[in-house]
Amino acid sequence: MLGDIWTVFWRDWVVLRRRLTKYVLSRMVSPLMFLIAFGWGLGRSIDVGTGSYLDFLVPGLLAMNSMNISFSSIIPVHAERIYHKSLEEYLIAPIRPDAFVMGKIAGAVLRGMISSAIIMALSCLFGAQFAVTPLFLFVLALNCMIFAEIGFLAAMYISTYEEMGQVNLYIILPMSFLCGTFFSTAALPDAVRWLVEVLPLTHTSHLLRSLGGTGEYSLLSLAVVVGYTVLGIAAGTWKFRRLTD
Repeated sequence: MLGDIWTVFWRDWVVLRRRLTKYVLSRMVSPLMFLIAFGWGLGRSIDVGTGSYLDFLVPGLLAMNSMNISFSSIIPVHAERIYHKSLEEYLIAPIRPDAFVMGKIAGAVLRGMISSAIIMALSCLFGAQFAVTPLFLFVLALNCMIFAEIGFLAAMYISTYEEMGQVNLYIILPMSFLCGTFFSTAALPDAVRWLVEVLPLTHTSHLLRSLGGTGEYSLLSLAVVVGYTVLGIAAGTWKFRRLTD
């Protein structure tokens, strides 16, 4: 099983390695814009009570960025299934379906973590202060897994690129702005806040912000993130197995 996962993951790593320099440089552009516009520009006029707004922003930015990168990194599976028909090569290969799903997700997590490392490095240059602990990195990796799993499920169900764009519009984009990235969810009206706090990105933002600051964290939020991760991998492997029936 582990060998099969490694085989699928290694294929994605070889592709990424050949484009690593371009990938790293491209991943620097968006974080720089956010750090300049919100951290230096707008952030200087915002009082968050403790610390600077930049310190508040960075964990949310990490949560949002790892979501976007992990989701988009696994979208090519959709083209492999619908247009290139190369997914059939994996279906007939002597590897387990579960291993294919986990290997693809691992490749997306790697991209998400590389992008997150770039943001953390840039944030330090901008003067942000936050603690990076093993649990902090674990939560970040879980967030990458959750949205890689969502991307994989979308790739399995959706038939056109236009419909894939709707997933971004109706799921990814609202979470980017409402799930505690740029402001505390406590500022939202109760009805909206209750809905937002069901979403996984909200709990990731809360966890990263508390772990990067005081070091304390909510067991409930950690349980929610772990629960989404387990549910996503189960749903993804179930759907992929259905393709082999």
